[in-house]
Amino acid sequence: MTSVTAPMRVGIAGYSTASWLHAEPIRKAGGVVAAVVTRNPERRAQARAENPGVHVLDSLDELLAHPGLDAVVLGTPSGLHHEHALQVISAGLPVVVEKPLGVNLAETQEVVEAARAAGVPLTVYLQRRWDRSHQVARALVSSGRLGEVYRFEFRWERWIPEPRHRWREETPSSQGGGKLLDLGPHMVDLAVQLFGPVKAVYAEVQARKQVGDDEAHVALHHADSRVTHLDVGTLVAAPGPRMRLIGSAGTWVYDDFVDMNREGPLHPDLADAPDSCGWLYGGPERVAVPAIEEDWSEFYRRFFLALRGPAPSAHMPVPPQDVVHIAEVLDAALLSGSTGQVVRL
Repeated sequence: MTSVTAPMRVGIAGYSTASWLHAEPIRKAGGVVAAVVTRNPERRAQARAENPGVHVLDSLDELLAHPGLDAVVLGTPSGLHHEHALQVISAGLPVVVEKPLGVNLAETQEVVEAARAAGVPLTVYLQRRWDRSHQVARALVSSGRLGEVYRFEFRWERWIPEPRHRWREETPSSQGGGKLLDLGPHMVDLAVQLFGPVKAVYAEVQARKQVGDDEAHVALHHADSRVTHLDVGTLVAAPGPRMRLIGSAGTWVYDDFVDMNREGPLHPDLADAPDSCGWLYGGPERVAVPAIEEDWSEFYRRFFLALRGPAPSAHMPVPPQDVVHIAEVLDAALLSGSTGQVVRL
């Protein structure tokens, strides 16, 4: 058992995007990447260079048998999260799973219930809760500066005319492939944080140039009657603004987001002013909104703090019940997209 003063020792399964999504925030939060699973020679060398003293292993089984770990992070392919999470839970180790936790609601619920029954701390890495845009959006809604906020728009549009040939693109959406399950968890998560639980979903979902969906428009009707519109697409050569919060006293617009194939805002007039995050429109002139510092390592600070406390499972940075609701919403979106009907939760 790690002492209060000793750094948390973490094992990571998968070291592709996990090298920057997880390893860097873990180190910044005061943790140690003690072991990594990857068979890729370049990533093995990268893991050793970035994490002095790290043990580089060949399999999740080896990782779970490695002595002295305080937690395991799963950065494996999405389709394996359910299986791998159950394996880590069976070993009794606290686990952070890259989103999504499962490819559907049933898988997600099974993992959450297994962790609850075993008393194993479980959380999902929805690190964008600590993006500056997510934090500013929450602050604006709670502050009342926009008056009565009644609609939120969130676009994650990209221009990828030739799809990649990976598991996500070549797997049907019903089996966990496609872009909605890839990007949707972060989008639904923010919508629920802003407006509360979702009661009904209408969606239009298409797979135009790949097996999994590459275009989705999703309308979320929240329990308090407010509405969120989500747009995900990889065939959008002229993406719209990333976010808009629309209220009775003004509208917040944000677009200064660095994404693949984009080095800055597509709309130059929406580029952030220094130390700001988006623009508030409420009259003849707009006002820059002060930024809130972005820090993904805050997820791991909270995770480590919870593990050191008397009731770790009760204080996870992303509670499992939040993830279950997100999975329920995304399942409803895919069902609505296939039937053309509004799906009530």
